[in-house]
Amino acid sequence: MLSLPANDPARRSWLESANDAATDFPLQNLPYGAFRTEADAGARIGVAIGDRILDLRAAAQAGLLPAGVAPACQSSVLNALMALGAPAWSTLRQRLSELLGADSCPAVAMRTRVEACLVPLRAATMLLPAAVGDYTDFYASSFHATNVGAMFRPGPPLLPNYKWVPVGYHGRSSSLVVSGTPVRRPCGQILPADATVPVVGPTQNLDYELELGAFVGSGNQHGESIPLAQAAGQLFGVVLLNDWSARDIQSWEYQPLGPFLAKNFATTISPWVITLEALAPFRVPAFPRPATDPAPLPYLSDPGNAALGGLDLTLEVWLLTPRMRAAGAAPHRLSSGNFQKMYWTLAQLLTHHASNGCNLRPGDLLGSGTVSGETKDSRGCLLELTWRGAEPLTLPNGEARRFLHDGDEVILRGHAERPGARRIGLGECRGIVLPAAT
Repeated sequence: MLSLPANDPARRSWLESANDAATDFPLQNLPYGAFRTEADAGARIGVAIGDRILDLRAAAQAGLLPAGVAPACQSSVLNALMALGAPAWSTLRQRLSELLGADSCPAVAMRTRVEACLVPLRAATMLLPAAVGDYTDFYASSFHATNVGAMFRPGPPLLPNYKWVPVGYHGRSSSLVVSGTPVRRPCGQILPADATVPVVGPTQNLDYELELGAFVGSGNQHGESIPLAQAAGQLFGVVLLNDWSARDIQSWEYQPLGPFLAKNFATTISPWVITLEALAPFRVPAFPRPATDPAPLPYLSDPGNAALGGLDLTLEVWLLTPRMRAAGAAPHRLSSGNFQKMYWTLAQLLTHHASNGCNLRPGDLLGSGTVSGETKDSRGCLLELTWRGAEPLTLPNGEARRFLHDGDEVILRGHAERPGARRIGLGECRGIVLPAAT
């Protein structure tokens, strides 16, 4: 078969749905996920292409995939493939591009073999793409950190360490859920306004956080670090991530050790992992720091990261309320931001995480922290959009929101688009709020 660059925007698939300008999953994307079907309840991994999934277990068993990656492609989750490292990922991506490309797979007989491994997307139930051993959430947007600091602290909004060190905390991997999973309103300790004694009850200030999640690839040995120049090659791919947050619980409990029960009740991720190779055309320079800011310390500084460490990704939040749903109305977009505005790059987050010898393993998940920009319409959570509830949002149907109500559905969407490249999407990350348990 003819080998052509997998990101070439001129290439088309012989599967026509992949050539639709509106699809998130053209030939140039080829994201990975885990799924099952009613006809086959066994979990397996696949690749999204147009309105289909290429079942990698079936493709491997049909002899369509390279021998070196075929065993990992028959797993139920992506961890084994993640562990193989960047050269193996490139080999598989190139082969998949060949099998699904109109120019590289012209033979009817071969297309018939590939078509036998295709599953309709609508027939699949999507699962968590990886077994996540550890989940760490960061705070990488200086705009978000500045807004939050201004709300909660007098004086300078950013703490003295912010522009020196990527700030993060360890989340709870057991409560990670895939898009479409309902999220129950959590209960916890809350200190009501003007009270001196806390009460226990459902959060009244339930919020979302628009984030990007990055999956670790082969990782590092315990006691070793990951140089920044090598960090990008350790990132397998990205997903949309909603870090659900109970703001009233958070404001009471977070001193002195940071987030705990206000954050660990649920974190939703999108099902399709968009590889860093697919995002290569959308790499941009790292966020330009003001001249008055300190330069990153040497271990967080690298010419390659400065030149291409950022990602030009548009990330959006949409809301569908029960009243809108009953009226048949479409979701309303609350905000739109861009990931290239993040103060720290994904590679810097990974390098800092491993800098003390912490061993990162295949399938570990790094959250970026809330993606926010300079303008109000680019703020990635209700805490910022409503300024802690003081400035409620008015929706097109007249409803108002300070924080989320029961029955509200939050939808995160993302895409990458620029002249000279094929638009690729990140899919959706959805979750509907259920009432607190009685």
